[in-house]
Order: sequence, then structure tokens, then C-alpha cells
Amino acid sequence: MNIYEKDKQFIANTYSRFPVEIVKGKGSLCWDASGKEYIDFGSGIAVNSMGFCDDQWVNAVTQQLNTFQHTSNLYFQSPCVKLAEELCKRTGMKKVFFSNSGAEANECAIKTARKWAEENKGSDCYKIITLKNSFHGRTITTLAATGQDVFHKDFLPLTDGFLYAEANDINSVKEIVEKEKIAAIMFEAVQGEGGIVSLDKDFVLGLKQIADEYNILLIADEVQIGNGRSGMLYGYMTFGIQPDIVTTAKGLAGGLPFGATMFGEKTADVLKAGMHGSTFGGNPVCAAGAVNILSRIDDKLLSEVKKKSEFIKNQLNGAKGIKSISGMGLMLGVETEKDAKQIVNKCIEKGVLFLTAKTKVRLLPALNIPMDLLKKAIDILKEVCAEEI
Repeated sequence: MNIYEKDKQFIANTYSRFPVEIVKGKGSLCWDASGKEYIDFGSGIAVNSMGFCDDQWVNAVTQQLNTFQHTSNLYFQSPCVKLAEELCKRTGMKKVFFSNSGAEANECAIKTARKWAEENKGSDCYKIITLKNSFHGRTITTLAATGQDVFHKDFLPLTDGFLYAEANDINSVKEIVEKEKIAAIMFEAVQGEGGIVSLDKDFVLGLKQIADEYNILLIADEVQIGNGRSGMLYGYMTFGIQPDIVTTAKGLAGGLPFGATMFGEKTADVLKAGMHGSTFGGNPVCAAGAVNILSRIDDKLLSEVKKKSEFIKNQLNGAKGIKSISGMGLMLGVETEKDAKQIVNKCIEKGVLFLTAKTKVRLLPALNIPMDLLKKAIDILKEVCAEEI
């Protein structure tokens, strides 16, 4: 049996995998079992922030592995505290809870919002507004928070208490707020799994205004767009607002499973001892990787992310076979005349690994992808999009 057959036999068939077995990676390049080279434009779905096997990151992780790999949260440990301190300093948030994934970070945010609302607005105030087309995770509760019926239908009944407003329609949000008892509003600066749809600045400023007026928490889901991918440290920063809770994961630890829920002034002390926990959350090896990644997401790197984003947009805007480009920074969606999956498969043949998001080709390269590789990948994408069907 080959790896494809063994995968099908022994692993739950929940993924529609591309026919590529990756055996090695370095930077923004990786190789399959036959030795074929690929430019990676997916970075593990926005996880490998500095690409494959980045030397500085490997050294930081290896050093911690050789010190101790796990302690549990019953003891103090430095990497976790260093990371929390740096996150708070760079965001203005006050405290952090660490977990293992974006879904867990969002679960923590939802629990905290409900507890805060119970204490400050009454036990009947527990509902949370999310946006249609949003995606917040695959647990039963974060599926309920996700504003897409396609993710709901197989797992009903879901957790109660979520209401869905139209993205970029502030009146849709106001109508719900005026009728219901709302604990929080949760949003993604760019709706990733919803097809790389950016929120308008005026809409987000409107959310902040409503949250302030009605004493409602504002939760920014930064799982995919966060950690430098937007061209800012976090996507919400492009709107000049300060949320009450910020969640993130994916690129934070550069390739290791790690999530964070950051609390602002209102929410910093909501969770007390025993109210929430995680066996692996704040794992010192993952935290050491995250400390290294965060230390390198500086003004210079963020400026490069913005420049690379503009280069990609300039190259693709108006190109044959391309209808539109959406997104922010190095999280871009390309609407193509041909089927997106067909485009991605053709690019794989030509040595570039792109992803899809609904009907779009999704671009999520490493933040530090070299310009020569970026140009080569974009040229291949343009070439494939321009080919006759």
C-alpha cells in the first residue's frame, strides 16, 4: 500500500487532500516524495509565519525542548510569561489565556463574554452577534458562532445564543441590538473561510460605536489575519480600535499548535481560578516558538508585508482570467474566471502550492517570502489564469 491508500484506510476521511506528499521544507520551498520542488503559498493555512524550518525559530524551539518540554499550568514557567508580557505590551491588552488552537481561543472568548455579561448585565444577557459568512471554529459552540449554514447542517442542535448580522451592514447589527439582550459582537477583520472578504472601516467603527453605546463587548477574531499577516500586528489595528477581547492562533507559534485569548480592561479579571483551563495551553516549547516569531514581527517586516501585498495586487489586477482581488496584506483571495480548484491543481503541476477559499484562489505565503519566489509564483498564477479553458 502507498501513502495515499494507507491515509485513506487509517485516517478519518475528513480532508480532501491534494495529491502531494511533502517530505521536506526550507523557507518558502518544499519538496515531495519524488523530489519535485514547490513554492509554498499556503504556509500551512497561515501557520508557518516564517516558512519551513526557519533557523532562528528552530533554535528557539530546540533550546526549550532541551530544557523542559512541558510542566502543566500548575507551575510557573518563563516562556509563557515572556509571551504574555510581549503580547500585552504590543496590543494594549491586559491579560492572556493560552490554549492550543483558534477554536479554543474563541471558546474562551465566548465563555468570558457570557460570564462578563452575567455579572454586569444580568443572566438573561448571553447572546452574541456574529456576522454572516464568518468562521470561528469547528467545536459545537464555535460552529454555532460561525455564520454559515453549510457548517451547521450536519451537527444540529448547536449551542444556543448566536445571532447573525449582515457583514458591512451596520443597520443589520443595530436591528438585532435593539431587539435582543446582547453580551458581545464578534468579528473577523477579513473573513477567511468565508472567501477572503474584508470588512469596511466604517462598518467596524460602527461596531465599536454600538458596543460602547450599549455596553456590549467587542471581540476580534484574529486567528487567520493576525500575527502580522494584515500588514499590522493584528488586523483590527488597521481600523484604529481597541477590542475588549482578541483571539488568535495559527501563525502565532510559527508552526506549533498554539492559541491565545487576550483580555482588555473590561474583561481582564472575569475568569477566576477553576473557571477555565487547558492541559497543553501555554506549553513552553510552543511559547518559545511564539516568542521568537513575535519578536521578529517588527516594523520592517510589516512594511515588507504591505509592499508584497501591493505588488501582488498590481500584478493581478486586470490580468487575463482574473476578475477581482480581495483581502488584506498577505491574506488575499483571487476571483478567477475558471474554477478555483482547477486553477490550484494546474499550479501544483507547475510547482506552486495555492489554496482555495470558497470560489477564490487563496494566497497565504510566509510573511518573509523572498521577492524572487513571490514573483515566480505570481507569474505562474497569471499564466494559468490566462490559459484557455
